[in-house]
Amino acid sequence: MNNSRRGPPGPPIGPSRRGPGGADSPTGKVRIIGGRWRGTRLDVADSPGLRPTSDRVRETLFNWLLPALPGARVLDLFAGSGALGMEALSRGAASAVLVERDPALAANLRALAARLQGGQAAQIVQADALGWLAGQAPAGEGGAGFDLAFVDPPFAAGLWDAVWPALLPTLAPSAWLYVEAPIATAVALPPPWSPHREGATREVRYALYRRIDA
Repeated sequence: MNNSRRGPPGPPIGPSRRGPGGADSPTGKVRIIGGRWRGTRLDVADSPGLRPTSDRVRETLFNWLLPALPGARVLDLFAGSGALGMEALSRGAASAVLVERDPALAANLRALAARLQGGQAAQIVQADALGWLAGQAPAGEGGAGFDLAFVDPPFAAGLWDAVWPALLPTLAPSAWLYVEAPIATAVALPPPWSPHREGATREVRYALYRRIDA
């Protein structure tokens, strides 16, 4: 799973992780739960560390995001099953870039986008997330920037602090940022980012951040 851009070195990581897991998370398939593609099934590969997002957490998150989704430019940085990026498109986002390192998972996402009406709004990138970010222009220099980013890296790799320096400059000034981490892990974003809404399961803390000067 290589691309032409190489980012800063980091610990080896497996497939991207998607969602808080736990007893309430389905396996094998998850569904888009709202919007024009409601009910569409997403494959969840039998891959170590891949966690499908539970309906409960996604419903909570997208209720939070309801005013921000229409016309939004979205980045799903560790896409996995695509549950977050594709849900955002289903609910009115204008475009989404889904970055996934694992070739089989990326192929699944391309096949999903190809069979959905309007699926061309999803750009599937097979690449290491940090390497891909290293090649992106800051917002305002190479484009308007992303309005919403989802960050749920493989927990064992501990990539959160490595992601922020490369990701945050690509976000629009009024962007939203969604982050998942183990319940015991303290995630600290640099100023001016601050938690807007937060929640937790038994295993995972999830939070929606916004720039406090936006």
